[in-house]
Amino acid sequence: MLRRTHLAIGIGIALYFLPHVTNKLLFIPIVLIASLLPDVDSITSSAGSWRFFRPIQMMVNHRGFFHSYTFCIIVTILLTFLYPISALPFFLGYSFHLLADSFTVQGIKPFPPFKAESKGPIRTGSKVEQGILLTFIMIDVVLFIRIFV
Repeated sequence: MLRRTHLAIGIGIALYFLPHVTNKLLFIPIVLIASLLPDVDSITSSAGSWRFFRPIQMMVNHRGFFHSYTFCIIVTILLTFLYPISALPFFLGYSFHLLADSFTVQGIKPFPPFKAESKGPIRTGSKVEQGILLTFIMIDVVLFIRIFV
């Protein structure tokens, strides 16, 4: 899926959980950053276009280990011990990125080293994805109004 779709989903998740968290100012940015982070392994993504991530892109394939729940869970556990307040928003943003990508034609391998794949019918950038984007924008607006108005 495209960056804008991942961000719309991330905003929806952040707004849904926002009333239940104590550090709201930290929660939202971490969810949004984590919702883009799996794509650092792709030079064509906005997150992956930073020079900082070039070594990662040379070592792994797009939709490889960084697109797995194995990686997500390992990082979440590390964050739980090192910076606990960031663990939940990281897990939410990252895991919903993976969930969305699991519905695409390219799919993901959710639990390497196991070879099982999760794929769906959605093509990145297609009209179906545009419909998902518009749906989440509407959900985002409703959640925003419910929380702040």
